Amino acid sequence: MAHFDFVIVGAGSGNSLLTPELEGRQVAIVERGEFGGTCLNRGCIPSKMLVHVADVAETARRSGRLGVEARVEEVRWPEITERVFGRIDPIAAAGEDYRRGLQDVVVYKGQARFKGPRRLEVNGSEITGDAVVLAAGARPFVPPHPDLTSVEYHTSDGIMRLPEPPERLLVWGGGYIAAEMAHVFGAAGSEVTIVNRGPRLLRAEDLDVSEAFTAAYRRRFRVLTDSQPIGATSMSGGGVALDVRHSSGTETLRADVLLVAAGRVPNGDELAVGTAGVALDDAGYVVVDRYGRTTADGVWALGDICNPNQLKHVANAEARVIAHNLAHPGDLRPVALGPIPHAVFASPQVASVGYTEQELAASGRPYLRSLRPYGDTAYGWAMEDTGSFCKLLSDPVTDRLLGAHICGPDAAVLLQQLVQAMAFDLSVTQIASGQLYIHPALSEVVEQALLGLGQ
Repeated sequence: MAHFDFVIVGAGSGNSLLTPELEGRQVAIVERGEFGGTCLNRGCIPSKMLVHVADVAETARRSGRLGVEARVEEVRWPEITERVFGRIDPIAAAGEDYRRGLQDVVVYKGQARFKGPRRLEVNGSEITGDAVVLAAGARPFVPPHPDLTSVEYHTSDGIMRLPEPPERLLVWGGGYIAAEMAHVFGAAGSEVTIVNRGPRLLRAEDLDVSEAFTAAYRRRFRVLTDSQPIGATSMSGGGVALDVRHSSGTETLRADVLLVAAGRVPNGDELAVGTAGVALDDAGYVVVDRYGRTTADGVWALGDICNPNQLKHVANAEARVIAHNLAHPGDLRPVALGPIPHAVFASPQVASVGYTEQELAASGRPYLRSLRPYGDTAYGWAMEDTGSFCKLLSDPVTDRLLGAHICGPDAAVLLQQLVQAMAFDLSVTQIASGQLYIHPALSEVVEQALLGLGQ
């Protein structure tokens, strides 16, 4: 049985734990898949590389409203995916090769499972550590009903590596993965149908954003809301037939490819963490304290396995703190994330931070509201944008932002200045009037929304 100073389970953000402060420690890294984790291999990075292609294609198709006649002659999907994965796959392989070449690091490939406190088994080998860090991420959730074992389906793990865009794509789900993949494959020429059990897509977003996004997608795709799959069968010529119950009755939808995008679940259960005394909450997330420690002595956790935000920038921030805490056990730092922003890179793009209006209304907390369309700005005129907007919520007593929600082009970029303002506790007055906004940049829509909170 090999013993190490640290055992790291997961080579996504967990791979970044090996900072210079921990140099010289004996470390085991356990990874069952590719180095780089979900983000690099099957999440953030490849999806955004494909989203950019989709944005370019859709911009060309919509250029007529600006007096420019353009069309997409061809989408060379094999060339596109080769550009994406031809860059990503060597990075993942190089990352593993680099770690294997370090004198103080041993890489174990395979599924890790606890056999006792700080003792794990990987492919028949048992290893122990003075400390264990769980950074094993999350996986796609496949609903148990209807039973899909007899049909071929895809999840976000493999959908981006299809050899060609399907003629007909059926998407089960209405969250960010469903939204982004519908955009990618719709732009590539697929006929997309979305089946969502709720009344709106992106239901976790602010209501105005969710409603606007759903309306935009209804103009591009067939969107079935308040709908529930009840059966699935393979078609004789290939593809899947999905029986769906909705308000109008029961309908059978046929497609060449089925994408199940019904959410993600943390991987703690697959590690048998209970054997090591590591507690899970009701949703299956590893329970951690403010320093990143689990309920088991010497076991830490970071990223999607313990944080329901399931965001790469959150995991990276947690990794930086835990790396410090491992190196300085007498000087623990709390994981202080501040306001946590997120974005959906679809079309329209969505970005958000803080409370939604429905959350504030449900809590009874007083708030001010301001919504400004992109079309109220000069650059919005230039874009002929009639549907995008910036919505802000603030506290009428403290004059601080409570939430910011943007739906439209460059939403993630426009949001960042508001994230920074919230992180540094700036007042709405300071953000709105304490700086110059470039005219006629699109950022003026943020300025106008801020000024609207004072009216």
